[in-house]
Amino acid sequence: MKNKIGLFLGMLLAANATASFADLKIGFVNIPAVLEKAPQAEKAKKRLEQEFSPRDRQLVSQQKEIQSKEERMTRDGSVMGDAERSNLEKDIINKKRDAKRSQQEFSEDFNARRNEELGKLQRRIVEAIRAIAKDQNFDLLLTDGVIYASEKIDVTAQVQQKLAAMPE
Repeated sequence: MKNKIGLFLGMLLAANATASFADLKIGFVNIPAVLEKAPQAEKAKKRLEQEFSPRDRQLVSQQKEIQSKEERMTRDGSVMGDAERSNLEKDIINKKRDAKRSQQEFSEDFNARRNEELGKLQRRIVEAIRAIAKDQNFDLLLTDGVIYASEKIDVTAQVQQKLAAMPE
């Protein structure tokens, strides 16, 4: 990655041989910091919680029911009849299978929705970065792969302000 950035900067300088290096306006955006403070991220988190909390409560209820039946089996298994014990064991096995399937479906659905929300947020961030780059005449704005960036070229706070001002 460092080689690509160095190569890109070298090509940029070679292509713009008449301009001096001092004329280039370069900036840096710390994407993890933007994601952490973006108001859209908090709203997305709340939407996900609201959407998935009923299913989460249902999964917890299933686990409690299984635990209750297992405790009953441990407590009363020795005094139960063979048929009753066998039926309870089958019921526990079936409920565990159903709970495992439900948990897997929940995880898959949650991850898909989280990725969808993250994709929306990432598009908004890119939109904000591009707007700042155009408005402030940046020649180059870097995000990932930067080992060091001076505070003078860090425009992360501006991106956060731009995101906060964007309509939902």
